[in-house]
Amino acid sequence: MSNIETMSINAIRILSADAIQKANSGHPGLPLGCASAAYELWANHLNHNPADPDWANRDRFVLSGGHGSMLLYSLLHLFGYGNLSKEDLMNFRQLGSKTPGHPEYGHTVGIEATTGPLGAGMGMAVGMAIAESHLSSVFNKDEFPVVDHYTYALGGDGCMMEGISSETLSLAGTLGLSKLIIFYDSNEISIEGSTDIAFTEDVQKRMEAFHFQTITVEDGNDLGAIARAIEEAKADTKRPSFITIKTQIGYGCPAKQGKASAHGEPLGADNITALKENLGWPSTEPFFVPEEVYSHYKKLAEEKAEVEAAWNVMFAAYCEEYPEMEVLWNSYHDPDGTSKAIDACTDFWKKPEKADATRNISGQILNRVKTCIPNLIGGSADLAPSNKTNMSDVGDFSKEDRGGRNMHFGVRELGMTAIGNGMLLHGGLRTYIATFFVFSDYTKPMARLASLMGIPQTFVFTHDSIGVGEDGPTHEPIEQLAMLRAMPNFHVFRPCDEIETEAAWYSALTSKKTPTGLVLTRQNLTPMPGSSKDALKGGYVIDDCEGTPDIILIASGSEVELSVKAKELLADQKVRVVSMPCMDLFEEQSDEYKESVLPKAVRKRVAVEALSDFGWGKYVGLDGAYVTMTGYGASGPADQLFKHFGFTAERVAEVAKSL
Repeated sequence: MSNIETMSINAIRILSADAIQKANSGHPGLPLGCASAAYELWANHLNHNPADPDWANRDRFVLSGGHGSMLLYSLLHLFGYGNLSKEDLMNFRQLGSKTPGHPEYGHTVGIEATTGPLGAGMGMAVGMAIAESHLSSVFNKDEFPVVDHYTYALGGDGCMMEGISSETLSLAGTLGLSKLIIFYDSNEISIEGSTDIAFTEDVQKRMEAFHFQTITVEDGNDLGAIARAIEEAKADTKRPSFITIKTQIGYGCPAKQGKASAHGEPLGADNITALKENLGWPSTEPFFVPEEVYSHYKKLAEEKAEVEAAWNVMFAAYCEEYPEMEVLWNSYHDPDGTSKAIDACTDFWKKPEKADATRNISGQILNRVKTCIPNLIGGSADLAPSNKTNMSDVGDFSKEDRGGRNMHFGVRELGMTAIGNGMLLHGGLRTYIATFFVFSDYTKPMARLASLMGIPQTFVFTHDSIGVGEDGPTHEPIEQLAMLRAMPNFHVFRPCDEIETEAAWYSALTSKKTPTGLVLTRQNLTPMPGSSKDALKGGYVIDDCEGTPDIILIASGSEVELSVKAKELLADQKVRVVSMPCMDLFEEQSDEYKESVLPKAVRKRVAVEALSDFGWGKYVGLDGAYVTMTGYGASGPADQLFKHFGFTAERVAEVAKSL
């Protein structure tokens, strides 16, 4: 290791330690222990260009151990990303800074994914590798490998303990994603002490069972060994690779090195001084970095820019030889491409002809748009026949067929969501994922990350209520609708018929920064005469009366028809029925529009929904009432369950009369 390399690695350590100390908060252990591995990768192997962070063919790097964010911020600063200044590092973890406690996608230039929940970055990296593999099959030509890059993820013992890493890495091995390289920071320390207290498995044997190539670097500061491991990983074109790098948490700080206390608290002023002395750092001034170190990183950045420049020359020649592929490339990477494609899809909007389950209607819509949106790719957690999420005649993505557009995620809802997020984050693709609505519980942590990152993931949730029937309460969602509605920047759409299902898909596919959950029925729903594209407003009048109503019935999904029938039993009252397929979109409308649908003067209101009443209070008010579920479901035919739990027109009318 040359002196400038030693200084450049130690600069990462010093900046990280100083920033955490100044913030009096953070995790110095990972940056100190992994600085050498990160430097070797970023300086000598990772294809990236700080001057163009969004270069399409860059290698992706995901810090799955997001608590070690100062490692990433230090690298981005030293390489010159987005003018991430020394002052930004000094403001680590402060309100409004570019350097929040965990990396946030879209907030700091150069961050590929929001990480922090351990293992999530592993899953998103798998999704990015899938996206690279699929897009390369679509676009690459002989002598023109325009999509040809690696995905790297760095995580530690915590990431490997979380089940999401097993879910996603198992699938990565099955798919033979050879351009996925995982770095395992093996320091045998977690917050509570030695990992031996709860984690004694042979991780490499597990990864071998997942069909990964496994490589070990015994000394996490041996740049030559790290370099050889990376090249060995790249040389295997059949399997993804898992590189175990044995490190010491808090390396360089004599009092903290190898101890659990190095993980999640500042080193302390005295230990910072000792760290700098131990590493032979030329100054005790906080955030000091020698100019020769900055010059070294600048030279590395310029060399990285040359790699992109060479790619740009190749891509220009590619476009000249294959102009039709340039058009396709632009459509795949156009931020408005999906919206343009769906608007050009002439058979998207269809009038309903017969009663049908909204899951079936959804499947028909998906197969109508598959040609209009050629970069639409997705699948289900082993439930495609039930979720109706299989696109016909487009093939299945597999080790043998990278061009297939149907994903088989296996029974891995949490992993599926992380992978779907990664595919979307990569760029160039539009994705959807699917499972039974009750199992949205398993998707929730990664659905939350999609909302936080502002990426328009589409969730197809079928079997939406007690209408599931014979499978019983384990499979009948009750509180899940309220759970997802409570999440900021997440649209929950529960349509009542075909037109509203079309509106739900339209809203999902044209969204730019908001995920959408489509909550769909197993049982058939009758086409509603008053349903319309106004469903895109989230809530609208689907069956009205003359003049100001006496009573307003508000419902979603299958209970809209129930409410319309209840209105017929209330002939002596003026009743308005409001369909509320998406509360979130309704809240985005103007106050004037919301007042026109739900006039404040009308206080007699009934919410009708075969799920929890939680969240309906803002529309029903103190004087209103509910026809909703108050407990869990039961096992039996769906029609019997609806009657058993009081979801009949007579009961709705009775509750309305009682106001």
